[in-house]
Amino acid sequence: MIPAAKPSIGAEEREAVDRVMRSGMLAQGPEVAAFEEEFSALVGGRHSIALNSGTSALHLSILALGIGEGDEVIVPSFSFAATANSVQIAGATAVFADIEPDYFSLDPNSAGAAITPRTKAIMPVHLYGHPANMIELQKIADKHGLLMLEDAAQAVAASINGKPVGTFSQAASFSFYPTKNMTSGEGGMVCTPDAEVARKTRLLRNQGMEKRYANEIFGFNNRMTDLHAAIGREQLKKLHAWTSKRQRNAAFLSANIRGVITPPTAPWASHVFHQYTIRVVGQDRDRFAEELAKRGVGSGVYYPTPIHRLPSFGLDLELPMTEQAAAQALSIPVYPSLTDGELETIVEAVNSVAKAGA
Repeated sequence: MIPAAKPSIGAEEREAVDRVMRSGMLAQGPEVAAFEEEFSALVGGRHSIALNSGTSALHLSILALGIGEGDEVIVPSFSFAATANSVQIAGATAVFADIEPDYFSLDPNSAGAAITPRTKAIMPVHLYGHPANMIELQKIADKHGLLMLEDAAQAVAASINGKPVGTFSQAASFSFYPTKNMTSGEGGMVCTPDAEVARKTRLLRNQGMEKRYANEIFGFNNRMTDLHAAIGREQLKKLHAWTSKRQRNAAFLSANIRGVITPPTAPWASHVFHQYTIRVVGQDRDRFAEELAKRGVGSGVYYPTPIHRLPSFGLDLELPMTEQAAAQALSIPVYPSLTDGELETIVEAVNSVAKAGA
């Protein structure tokens, strides 16, 4: 079975962990500081604050920007639940807008229509590694005086007109979960151009204190360990080569797959293909995935239920593009360690299942 996703961990990462273990400095320390500095180079030198997860990055960035009770944040419903959960646990209200039909990202028109007097921010998601349309979304935010955040959990190294994602907002959040384009084992990063937002995020991640035992605000324990940071630093060195390989793999799949809708890339975007997500049209998507598995190809459904319809929200909304994507989207392997033979197997399996169901 070719798995749907496969993290790449090498000898360098193992040696980095051993180095930290030998040092005896396991908690947040010099490795975290170095990881933050090195990651900052990916986002134009912005302040970068390492955390224990991408969800923590979303949560603390919202709090650091002063968003809370009585505020609304516009988010897409087609995403992982953490996008909206982070708004809710910060005390604000997630307001769901639809996605545009091509790139699975927040539709600027739908986001604009969702604005109310309580709206404080817009938080698009760069889903599957394709950037959201930040140019048009920023025009809406500017018109209404709104903050902009980025959920860039799946899009490290993606860009818009050559400018990296994570640099289009007051705060952006990245994730280093094992299946992401790079991993630290588990972890996240907040990136911001604002020194005060950066300081507030650092306070929030460390029990509200910058100086030990001098707690300035109520905070959390959302620190990254030096063990995780050491892994992240090694992965960061390999990111460029891995991204190029993902893009080559995606180009091969798009050139050879038939019978499904392959993922397009906007002319202004650099897609890093955290996932290669096809649309299964005219067939049952879940049955399609079962048939792929019989042919030795794993796949994943991200995401089968729109966030607004999850039991935690239970909202009845008209979001037709979101509902369509939830019924059609199927992610197939694209990770950099795929061999040429495995890529051919994936193409043959998809084409075979598509033809059989046509």
